[in-house]
Amino acid sequence: MKLGIGIGWRPEIADEVEALAGIDWVEAVAENLCADHLPDSLVRLRERGVTVVPHGVALGLGGADRPDPGRLAALAARAELLGTPLVTEHIAFVRAGGPLTASPRLEAGHLLPVARTRDALDVLCENVRIAQDSLPVPLALENIAALISWPGEELTEGQFLAELVERTGVRLLIDVANLHTNHVNLGQDPAKALDELPVEAIAYVHVAGGVEKNGVWHDTHAHPVSAPVLEVLAELRSRVDPPGVLLERDDAFPPGAELAGELDAIRATLRRAATVHTAAESGERTDTAEAGERTGTAEARERTGVADPAPAEGRAAADPVPAGTRDRTAVAQTALLSALVAGTPAPEGFDHRRLRVQSRALAAKRADVVAKVAPELPEILGDGYRPAFLAYAGGRPMSGGYRRDALDFAEHVLIAGGPADPVARRRLTYWWQDRSGARPPGRTTRLVRAARAVLVGK
Repeated sequence: MKLGIGIGWRPEIADEVEALAGIDWVEAVAENLCADHLPDSLVRLRERGVTVVPHGVALGLGGADRPDPGRLAALAARAELLGTPLVTEHIAFVRAGGPLTASPRLEAGHLLPVARTRDALDVLCENVRIAQDSLPVPLALENIAALISWPGEELTEGQFLAELVERTGVRLLIDVANLHTNHVNLGQDPAKALDELPVEAIAYVHVAGGVEKNGVWHDTHAHPVSAPVLEVLAELRSRVDPPGVLLERDDAFPPGAELAGELDAIRATLRRAATVHTAAESGERTDTAEAGERTGTAEARERTGVADPAPAEGRAAADPVPAGTRDRTAVAQTALLSALVAGTPAPEGFDHRRLRVQSRALAAKRADVVAKVAPELPEILGDGYRPAFLAYAGGRPMSGGYRRDALDFAEHVLIAGGPADPVARRRLTYWWQDRSGARPPGRTTRLVRAARAVLVGK
């Protein structure tokens, strides 16, 4: 399946995406789409023959729990609605706690890295197979960017991905920006990872921007694609012609002309690397004929001890996860997430400085996303919104989604006696009541409150 060149569709740049030339497909965040109808922009793109791929962020297939049936059903419904050839998700965990640890459920609000251990791989493989059985189209999984690494890891990133593919037949979404992030933050060599993973399993590739601060690379998706990321893309293209390459942008959206320029840079990188790949292939064929050596993916598999994957229809049923594996994984993930979002002691073996950086990043992301899903809050609280939210987030982990988080934050501010301004306090009270009650207020109530707000404002 050839996808071509694409871009991440976001409501903020819907018009720009429609106007871009040479776009073969787009990717949309699955959880941001309604299950029964599509935004008009996506409808128009599909009418033009543009493929739309749903990209999930909330399944948490790397988590200790089995995938939530409701989330799987929602992702399947969006795949059906879009008529997509595949769906994608992440190799990550996004929540922890709950019944397996007899502790409160914690939500990260972010993609956190899975330990590259046999336990974690066993859990991930079973979760992937459950997801595959629930989805109407093939599944591809994305490698994530990380600020932290787990102690005692048993596999490299390439080996972990290769064995995941071999055991499940899942396809891969390789994010070259994330490979660069892990190079800067964790010292992992992108070229080695590409050598070890099964490149023939790649469904498509992500390219995105980030920024380096104090020696740490932040995968922001809010900055232009950097030269080092394009170099990793060239490394990948020198090994394989990926079916699709997509530009991601999630914030600080630039004008359409800048997006077009980044897409042109991606196309140019692919063209240059393709020339190198063709020349290398020619030389490899000559060397192989003369020396009888094996090259490419088969050689990489031999080095890593991973066998060629069997066709999905011919693969034997997998053994269940060994007893105790999910429990051990749950305890480890809960301890890490609790340290990041609830201020509990850092688990043994982790870099305490990196944990603090990750913890601050999670709180900042919560503040930013809550401001987007509930824009009235920063409007009501003004300059006090961000410091108040960060203080709140420091001691109150997220237990639900971001909308629930917004309500809990507003309730916290009101219980604490804020905001000091009586007009702002009244507005925040009404906002909270409107959204937390059993049913929303009627039209008359809303009109009365609006009139009061005007009179008080005068």
